[in-house]
Amino acid sequence: MIGIASDHAAFPLKQFVIEYLKEKGLEFKDYGTYTPDSCNYADYGHALARGIEQGEVEKGIAMCGSGEGISMTLNKHQGIRAGLCWIPEIAHLIRQHNDANVLVMPGRFIDTDMARKIMDEYLNTPFEGGRHQARVDSIPVNNSEKHPV
Repeated sequence: MIGIASDHAAFPLKQFVIEYLKEKGLEFKDYGTYTPDSCNYADYGHALARGIEQGEVEKGIAMCGSGEGISMTLNKHQGIRAGLCWIPEIAHLIRQHNDANVLVMPGRFIDTDMARKIMDEYLNTPFEGGRHQARVDSIPVNNSEKHPV
């Protein structure tokens, strides 16, 4: 199950993502927005993040105009690893090396052909594990730990 979320600026791209997921036979849950009316990306980013944290969905696809605002929102949640992608190669790496559980795309800066390529890469790339697992494990903030810096 894949959760999806966007703001108004990426609403057209979100509609394309819905059709893409249906075409692929993938189940999804839509966390909004549901119209192209102006809205707050954070509301929908938090809803998607909570959906992942609570086990309603396994992964997510999120969008806003630049992709940055909704990425920042999602990554405030300890269990979320959201990666902003504008080319397929980055989508490959956020899965392979970072075990990203949310793909973020910039709705104002990519077309549907590029979005399809990015989603194909994200959904078909497994996490490599190995040396990357320790790095992923060190991402959540734990104020009682000392980090070497």
